[in-house]
Order: sequence, then structure tokens, then C-alpha cells
Amino acid sequence: MSTSDLSALRARFPALAREHDGRPAVFLDAPGGSQVPETVIEAMGAYLRSSNANAHGAFATSQETDRTIVDAHAAAADLLHADPDEVVFGPNATTLLLAISRSVGRTLEPGDEVVVTRLDHDANVRPWVLAAQDAGATVRWVDVRDDDVTLDLASFEEALSERTKVVAVTLASNAVGTITPAADLARIVHERTTAIVVFDGVHLAQHRSIDVRPLGADLLAVSPYKIFGPHLGILFGRRELLRSLTPYKVRPASDDLPDRFETGTQNHEGFAGWTATVGYLAEVGRTHGVPAGHSRREAVAAAFDAFAAREHVLAARFLEGVRSIPGLRVYGITDPERLAERTPTFAVRVGDRHPLETAKALGERGIFVWDGHYYALELMERLGLQETGGAVRIGFCHYNTPAEVDRVLEELSDLA
Repeated sequence: MSTSDLSALRARFPALAREHDGRPAVFLDAPGGSQVPETVIEAMGAYLRSSNANAHGAFATSQETDRTIVDAHAAAADLLHADPDEVVFGPNATTLLLAISRSVGRTLEPGDEVVVTRLDHDANVRPWVLAAQDAGATVRWVDVRDDDVTLDLASFEEALSERTKVVAVTLASNAVGTITPAADLARIVHERTTAIVVFDGVHLAQHRSIDVRPLGADLLAVSPYKIFGPHLGILFGRRELLRSLTPYKVRPASDDLPDRFETGTQNHEGFAGWTATVGYLAEVGRTHGVPAGHSRREAVAAAFDAFAAREHVLAARFLEGVRSIPGLRVYGITDPERLAERTPTFAVRVGDRHPLETAKALGERGIFVWDGHYYALELMERLGLQETGGAVRIGFCHYNTPAEVDRVLEELSDLA
């Protein structure tokens, strides 16, 4: 697929027309939250204009809201190749993981073990550390490799034992872009232990299709606002597991799935926007992948194949360009032959500049990037970067262009 195949999609995102000092702004902040298509914005507005109500009422707008809720769960199920009753919505992935960790924590006992990694976002670390502390369980840590910041597989296997009850691991690092061999890791856990496997899919979900069945996920969290949608969180849970856990919620709420773990009034306008988001993904898949007639689920998966092809070109161009910039360091996989093992998200340092200074300088030039630890606190401490400001995060996605890659390379070279 050529890099121009997806160029027309940029027009679907109103934010990308923004200018900064007379030049187009370059949005490289997608790992922290992507921009959204116009159809998503319109769907949210349409719900608020014509169907805004609470759920389960005996009147028209409430019944329309009920359908909006059902549609959103079906859309999330198509994204993750799950069933709608296995999909739990909440305000964000962090809140959902904290909530479900309370329920899982009730099953832990003194002497049990919980495994977490240095590669993960803290949303898939701290909830399980706290659950272990509350239960008197032990926390075991999985390290990363120094050379390429990938998960240390020997360390992973060493962390497992007959006492392991929870294994929490990311599908991809939101800081350095490393993609983990998640299906293999889950297989090892399920063969050797009775533990549940909790995947943080938030970062990977922007770049690859996720299928929870072959992945071996027991629990998995993603964030629609990082998948070109509104601010929401989604938690997949195996039906049998969700039914076995005790939810923390008020008494009148339904005990049926997925209501069992959805607390309070949900973000209904966000649900409308999320269904439109999955509609956008399916449209991309049918235009650039599978022909008409295939299911929405198949079309969404095809969209991510198209995204991955474009992102491969952008990542290769970036890695080739940074080689000629003196004093610039990229943390993580830099071998162009291993691009399938990473997302196009790069943690960099420019000489001895503080990352905040670099981010400010780029921002003044119309290039929007993040600096700091991005909640990958364990990783930044492991890399020895946290005390000096973390790193600059440059994140490309399918709506970015080769010209934008060249522009950021030019500005980084100037700063260096």
C-alpha cells in the first residue's frame, strides 16, 4: 500500500486543519489522545440535540438512549472480537482497572503472588500492587532489556510460580512503542498457573486490531479517546470471570452483564460518538481493505491493517532521519527490520536538553508532542530518566504524513 492511500482521510479530521503562526500544526500527541473525525463530533451533537435522557424510561428519548447504549456495546465488541455482554464501559481505562482490581483483590490471599512489569503504564501496575498489599499478597516484577527496551522474557518466566494469581502486562508500551508477544505470554501463564491475565491494550488499540480470543485475555482495557473517539474507557472481561467476581456498586443497579460492572449514569453522548468511531473504522476498512458485504467486525480489522502499512512507512522514515541528527537518542527498538515489533511512538532525548524544553521549543514551532513520563513511571525510573524529566514522546498515527515526519526531523535537527 502506498503512503498516499490514506491521505484523503485527513480531511475527515477537523482539528488537522489548525494552523500555528501561519503554518499547519503537526499533531504528534496521539499516544495521549487522538483527534476525531467529523462524523464522531456530529453523532455526539445529534444525541444531545434530540435524544438526551437517562436510561430505562417509558418515553421516547429514554428508549433512544437505551438503543444508543446497546449500539455502543456492539461496536466495542466488534473492535475487540468479543461479545457485547463482555464489554464494560467507564470514564477511562485507569478507572476501570482500579475498579476491577478491587473485585479481583477479594479473591487474593496472603502468600498469593501478583506479577506486574516495568514496561507498563501505571494504570496496569498500581491497581494490582494495591490489591496485593490489601490482601497480603506478594508482588513480583518483570524487567525490561537494556538494549532495546523490550520485555525480558526470562524475567517474565522467572516471575511465575504456582502461587501466581494475577499477571498484568501491556500489549504495547505507551512510552517507547514496544509491542509485547502477548499471546505467547498468556499461553505460558495459562499453561503453568491458574492466574488471570490482564492486558493493557490502550496504546496498541490505536495501531493494531485486537482479538481477545486468540490473545488469551481474561481482562483487557482500551480507551476510545486514543482510537479516534470520545473520552471513554472500555474493559473486556471473559463472561465466566465477570460473573464470578463481586462488583463494587450501589444496590439498585442491575446484576446482569455488562451492567454488573458499569456504575452510575454512563456517558451517553460519548456512546453515540463511539459507535460513529467504529463506523469510521469500518468505512476505512471497506475502502482500503475488505470489499462491501463483509461484516463490520471484519472491516474494522482491515482498517488496522491499512493503518499499520502507512505507519510502517512513517516509522521507517523517522528512524532513518534521526540517524543523522547528532546527540539525539531514541529509546527502544531502532532496527528498521523490526518495525513489526513496535508502534510508531518514539521516546527521544535531544542532547542534554530537558525534555520539557524540547517539547516547548517544538510546540512554539507548531509541532505538538508530549514530555515527561506519560504515566509509564516504572519504565522511566528503570531507564534512569525520571529524575531528569523523562523523555520527549513523538507519536505518529494513520492521519500523519511523510511531510510531517520530515518537518519534525528538520526541527529536531535544528534544536540539536
